[in-house]
Amino acid sequence: MSRDKASTVDDDLHKVFGKPVSELYEAAAGPDASPALTRALELRSFLALAEEQVARVRDRVHADMDPDRDMGELSADKLRFDAQWLQAALEARDGYRAALGELLRTMPPPARQGRPVRTAQLRATATLPPPVAPAPPSAGAARARRP
Repeated sequence: MSRDKASTVDDDLHKVFGKPVSELYEAAAGPDASPALTRALELRSFLALAEEQVARVRDRVHADMDPDRDMGELSADKLRFDAQWLQAALEARDGYRAALGELLRTMPPPARQGRPVRTAQLRATATLPPPVAPAPPSAGAARARRP
C-alpha cells in the first residue's frame, strides 16, 4: 500500500500538518478531515508509487550494467525500453511533486485550515434582515445612457 511507502515529501507534510504521515492518514479517514489534507495525502500516495517506479528502473539498469555481469546478456533494446520507462516515471514523479508543492504553498496556515467563514454565511446567521437588492433602473434612465 502506498501509504506505507516512504516519499520525499513526508518531512514537509509533517511540518505543515504537525503530525507524522501515518497519523495524517488516520486523520484523513475521519469525518472532519480537511479537503487540503485529503488532497495532499492523495498526491503523496501517487508520488510514493512514482518514486518506487523510479527506484525499480534505476536498480534494474544498475544490475544490467554491473561490471561482473556477462557482456552477452547486454541488450540495447532492453536498455532503451528502461530509459523510456524511467523517463515516464520521472515525469510522473516531478508532476506529483509540483502539484503537492503548489497545494502546500497555497493552503491556509495550519491554524486556519478549517473551512473559511464567508461573509454570506455571516450575513445569513445575523439577526439583521437580509439586504435588499437595488431597484432596476427606470426606463428613462436606460434611454438617457444610450448613445
